[in-house]
Amino acid sequence: MAEKIDVLISKEEVDARIAELGRIISEEYAGKQVHLICVLKGGVFFMCELAKYITVPVTMDFMSVSSYGDGTSSSGVVKIVKDLDEPLEGKDVLVVEDIIDSGRTLSYLMEILAKRHPNSMRLCTLLDKPDRRVRDVKVDHVGFEIPDEFVVGYGLDYAQKYRNLPYIGIVRL
Repeated sequence: MAEKIDVLISKEEVDARIAELGRIISEEYAGKQVHLICVLKGGVFFMCELAKYITVPVTMDFMSVSSYGDGTSSSGVVKIVKDLDEPLEGKDVLVVEDIIDSGRTLSYLMEILAKRHPNSMRLCTLLDKPDRRVRDVKVDHVGFEIPDEFVVGYGLDYAQKYRNLPYIGIVRL
């Protein structure tokens, strides 16, 4: 059965918002270097585009985590599949995520990263689903707040498909 994808946020809207976030982040980190941490796999599209619009010096690292549950929901038990390559001590860190829904994984991840003694740490997400939040997560930068729909595109997938869409779409099964 083929899925139908309805456009929720157009390519033009996504591009404009990422450029705006880049300007805001550049102002916040003026005179500093920002260390971007991408949460794989979905966050890579967003982080690479965002980095193009950040005018202060940027370094990058990547992390992959998996959350275990009953198959349909996350338990909040997180396993680090790929850890960072560099220490965070003394760095100004910006964690870059594609989407935050329940907040379980990101809450845990932010706690773990804070124990690595960065100079500062903030969180930026392209998409936020606050209606699904079960754990409080301080999100410093949000691209778009979206309704509780299953979305794809810009790194987000359905069965590993549709990550490469240049817009955010709702999957209709």
